[in-house]
Amino acid sequence: MAVPYPARPTWPDILRMDHAPALPHQQLTTLDERLAGAAARPVVLPETIVVDRGKVFVSRAFTAACKTLGISVQPAPPHAPTAKGIVERGFGTINALFCQHLPGYTGSDVTRRGPDTEQEACYSVAQLQDLLDEWLVHYHHRPHEGLRHPMMPRKALTPNQMWAALIAVAGYVPVPLTGHDYLELLPVRWQAITASGIRIHHRTYDHDQLAPYRGQPSPVAGRGGRWEIHYNPHDVRQIWIRLPDGHLTEIPWIHRNHVHQPFNDHTWQRIRTLAVHGNHGDADSHEADLADALDQLMRRVHSGHATKAEQALLARSAAVPLPTARHPEDDTGQSADRPAQQNEDDSIDDLDDEDTGPAASTGFGLYDAYEEADKW
Repeated sequence: MAVPYPARPTWPDILRMDHAPALPHQQLTTLDERLAGAAARPVVLPETIVVDRGKVFVSRAFTAACKTLGISVQPAPPHAPTAKGIVERGFGTINALFCQHLPGYTGSDVTRRGPDTEQEACYSVAQLQDLLDEWLVHYHHRPHEGLRHPMMPRKALTPNQMWAALIAVAGYVPVPLTGHDYLELLPVRWQAITASGIRIHHRTYDHDQLAPYRGQPSPVAGRGGRWEIHYNPHDVRQIWIRLPDGHLTEIPWIHRNHVHQPFNDHTWQRIRTLAVHGNHGDADSHEADLADALDQLMRRVHSGHATKAEQALLARSAAVPLPTARHPEDDTGQSADRPAQQNEDDSIDDLDDEDTGPAASTGFGLYDAYEEADKW
């Protein structure tokens, strides 16, 4: 919201700020170079955000981010939707103009549902987010009856046109968020530094920079000697710890070089529940076995040899579409609870010799509901 949003390469030109006639792109680019490749949507730093007391809005991560950016958070009264009517109307617009065109849409009641919605293909969370991001930029080109200019009260303006009018009055102030700022906005937890490093959910994070602080209490009072840890919920292969110098230092997972694709904590916990073999008494060996099981799962999914349950597990955090899962008749006795047997030479160390870099994002293009309907 506070910084320019990069336009995707596959988006049509009309969704780019430099092709939007309603926006003063050339003047704004002289103030913020990031707007040169930005999407055509408003960039604002709000003074106040009204929230409905949902867990995500009263979480420590959200309130800490607002505090860092100087934004006031105002909780709405309980059971009072009229206190945030603009937001409720926005949800209705998303349901009416976006969700109803997606496969598998169930609607608000049975009369609005398709004939066989349970059997229709659904998008993964990452695919759905990509489509929603594109639709939101398109939405800012659509006239809104609630947006009126004092000099043209009879003309409904688009959000982009209204933003351009307000920018001419209030001006534009760039918010120079850097990579360090994004690390500061990540969720926080407090952990001790042990002799082996930092242990979180049976994962060990360690680096030589932790050597002077092993077994030492944190200088932060009131935290029981624990240290401030920042983490990315969508990629737990590394954490960031605030050392006495005040800076956040990246600490990798000790098996990060063996698991080259991002994964979230939900995937890791699922792997733990499926790991029925191995010596659980030896924490180091058990963690290595879990890393190997995760590696083998990713191999099966990305090669198209995974079951539907395994594919669904990784689809939660996948940034690109995954290969189609094999059909049940193709199974040879294995299930999601029993990983397929691999060759003896197929180990996590073999990844160093393979091209395991992230796949190029191809995008989904502009969504056409009628074209999509012809496919079903």
